[in-house]
Amino acid sequence: MTTSRNLSSGKPLSRILRSNGGHWVGDGFPVQTLFAYPDMGAALSPFLLLDYAGPAEFPPTHERLGVGEHPHRGFETVTIVYDGEVEHRDSSGGGGRIGPGDVQWMTAASGVVHEEFHGRDFAQKGGRFEMIQLWVNLPAKDKMSPPRYQGILSSEIPRVAMPNGQGSVRVIAGEYAGVKGPAHTFTPIQLWDLRLASAQPIEFALPEGHTVALLVLKGELQVSGSDTPLRAAEVGVFERAGTRLRIERADEATVLLLCGEPIHEPIVGSGPFVMNTAAEIRQAMTDYQSGKMGHLS
Repeated sequence: MTTSRNLSSGKPLSRILRSNGGHWVGDGFPVQTLFAYPDMGAALSPFLLLDYAGPAEFPPTHERLGVGEHPHRGFETVTIVYDGEVEHRDSSGGGGRIGPGDVQWMTAASGVVHEEFHGRDFAQKGGRFEMIQLWVNLPAKDKMSPPRYQGILSSEIPRVAMPNGQGSVRVIAGEYAGVKGPAHTFTPIQLWDLRLASAQPIEFALPEGHTVALLVLKGELQVSGSDTPLRAAEVGVFERAGTRLRIERADEATVLLLCGEPIHEPIVGSGPFVMNTAAEIRQAMTDYQSGKMGHLS
């Protein structure tokens, strides 16, 4: 964890988050958890958890690698594939296969049972696998909404060129330079997939008071007010005060920008359920065990 000095040239960097080690989710996802809600929920609201899977090489196989049937309630899972393929199926009828550049935005809300595996074509060929999964909280009034699935192809995500050849922005959710992303969200969220390469400063205008974080997947960034660069598999968390995010330089960086309006409500979670009270968690467990979240046939 690194604290920066507070400069007026942009939103100050509050801390840098790194994984303390990796673990496997099922047999298909070698994951580093870069943040999670038990210790960072209030600071990073509405974002609950960020898992970075890979990059890893998988040999060809006819086995199904991934995670079998399991439930969720109270939040959304957002999966972005950089390399490889992921197949999803859930009890609300949602599902599909996503590949490089594609996004899956699953709203568990009142509850779903789902599974996630490597795509069959990818598994048979093998190759490089890299993805992230972000958990996004829902406000109390929306936690019991009907489940929803958004399969967003790369071709549906607008890419905006930045001025002076500084890079590009893929707008997954929210808006950049008047261009809106295709994802529908319950609360105001900006989710931008950035490709940055500039020795000159880059600035982004973001809403006052919102949570802002940068996940670096490749390359390196130097941000305003910090002597410590952000490198691959690190998350820079910024102060909520201010409306300008300033990057002093970017060296061939692939970056995910997360920006969202905080949800000022209690966060109570247990495994795959995130609600507002312990009683709601107990009810979620009962509902799952009694089949109210559905089944996969």
